[in-house]
Amino acid sequence: MNTNHRSATATRISRRDSLQRGVCGAAGVLAAHQLGSPFVSAKPANTTPRSDPKSASAKSVIQVFLWGGMSHNDTWDPKPEMGREYMGEFGDVLSTNVVGMQIGGLFPELAKQADKYSLIRSMTHGINGHETAAYLMQTGHSAGERLAYPSIGAVFSLFKGRDYTGMIPPYVVLTKPQGRFSEEGFLGPKFKPFATGGDPAAARFEVEGIVARGITDQRQAARRDFLDKINTMGQLMDGHPQLAAAEEAKAQAYELMLGQGKQVFDLSKETPELRDRYGRHTFGQDCLVARRLVESGVPYVVINYPGGWDTHKNHFATMRRQCPELDQGLAMLLQDLDDRGLLDSTVVWCCGEFGRGPKVDWQPPWNGGRNHYGKVFSALLAGGGFRGGHVVGSSDEKAEEVKDRPVYPADLLGSIYQLSGIDANAELPHPLGLEAHVLPTASEGAPSAGRLAEIM
Repeated sequence: MNTNHRSATATRISRRDSLQRGVCGAAGVLAAHQLGSPFVSAKPANTTPRSDPKSASAKSVIQVFLWGGMSHNDTWDPKPEMGREYMGEFGDVLSTNVVGMQIGGLFPELAKQADKYSLIRSMTHGINGHETAAYLMQTGHSAGERLAYPSIGAVFSLFKGRDYTGMIPPYVVLTKPQGRFSEEGFLGPKFKPFATGGDPAAARFEVEGIVARGITDQRQAARRDFLDKINTMGQLMDGHPQLAAAEEAKAQAYELMLGQGKQVFDLSKETPELRDRYGRHTFGQDCLVARRLVESGVPYVVINYPGGWDTHKNHFATMRRQCPELDQGLAMLLQDLDDRGLLDSTVVWCCGEFGRGPKVDWQPPWNGGRNHYGKVFSALLAGGGFRGGHVVGSSDEKAEEVKDRPVYPADLLGSIYQLSGIDANAELPHPLGLEAHVLPTASEGAPSAGRLAEIM
């Protein structure tokens, strides 16, 4: 028998088989987000970690990320006695509704809400690069480690996702990813954030990629019905197990477009007066959308501040424009969550990847700018089990060094994990079976300052 030739019967693929294989390949592409990484984990499927709801006071987290790095001198750690060299145009401070606690003069609304949040004035990591600092602040791991770790949002999606039954993905970014690193890390595309796009301050907020501009819900539904009628290939493959994931993903997408998921993003359901109180700017309406998302049960929401805080130039003009928006939106978010009984179960944390130089750079080309600064900076924490009205740590008289109680990124993230019932020492399912933990362990050189027990 000639082994170089096989029978026609053995090699012939029917038209039906060819169609099936083609559709199954397409299904794999369509369901990529649902199925996750193409790598196969060496760990059994039943070892996927879960959170411990019995130990959790926080059900959801809202992260307000001030990407680019907001100045701590001008905001939550003012040093008015240092004069123009350090304070520039912002020498005023405000007393808050907590005795002895003062913040920058551009935050009158937050000054009224200080009993609801605490400030960390001794955040530190010493890194001045955007990418490496953003990665460290949102993963707790140094960029020099051999693995690309997932962000805290992706970890929440992993731990909370199995018990989450909402139609909206468990990890949402308003409105665009920051883009400094891959938030999903080695967990794979299933754990990427769902970035809404669009602008919630627009007359009609539509999630980019979900609702096409100018197309009504009725027309979307008619398109779907028409596609189903002409999809003879789909009818041929009906019930095929390899197509089931794609069909499920499609059903979820339509539910998000036309069903209950869409309702969460519809700000017309809020009163005009409430929308005004949040501020009719993008950040204020982002905060309102974030409240609606956690109200619907979404575990992790990120607001990437539109425009950013990388103020090497035009620093004081930018601060005069953006700080009032941050003040209005964040203060109203805290008040609204509290009024609705959601603040006790929702962590709100707000900071950038680092601060800005305490000493103003008056030389050309900066002409009154502030540069990157990772030695010491500030963060705001509220809700979910964090106590309000406290200050953790302090900087020195010029806000150039940590004076008391250094707080590292792993301390901050570890406290949020603890209040959310997630074990910071738990193993993460690496696709190649490599050992990886939520946060660095002591053997991996984790800082020893400890969790934020003072405000928990």
